[in-house]
Amino acid sequence: MGKTKAEKARAEGGKETGKAQKHILGKVCSATGTLLIVLVIILCSLLVLPGFFGYHMYHVLSGSMEPEMPVGSLIYAKEGPPESVEAEDVIAFYGSLEDSGIITHRVLKNNIVSGTFRTKGDANEEEDPLPIPYENYIGKVALTVPYMGMVLTCMTSLYGKLAAVGVILLGLLLNMAGSYRTKR
Repeated sequence: MGKTKAEKARAEGGKETGKAQKHILGKVCSATGTLLIVLVIILCSLLVLPGFFGYHMYHVLSGSMEPEMPVGSLIYAKEGPPESVEAEDVIAFYGSLEDSGIITHRVLKNNIVSGTFRTKGDANEEEDPLPIPYENYIGKVALTVPYMGMVLTCMTSLYGKLAAVGVILLGLLLNMAGSYRTKR
């Protein structure tokens, strides 16, 4: 027996609905894949691009500058002549040239004649015990991004790099799956 017109229309409508669902799923896969790839590119850009413009990035590890710079913050320090630093500027400097530990504190005084800074952490009661020589100066803090330092520090580790590659591969797979679903 033949199908009625109504039955034929329902059957063909079901095929069209299935194609529309596959098309939408394909677009969602492609968009998600693209979003993942763009996210990794943006995070990697935050690691690489500032260096081209004379900025150094550091991850805040202690609470000496809280609440302005919470532990885990990302800071960007801009290179420049130490003579241009003024009282109340926040600077990054090496605690000593031997251990290469980096400290970020507020300048109390810039003594240009002796080529030293007097500094203090905002959360510390006392100023730093020794003056900071100009040769230890890295740069003036231009930007602080709370809690982002932890993310970027993780990204620079071996596991972070492997995770970034994995996310990019997942993004590419989602794009290919989305493209395949959209064309069918």
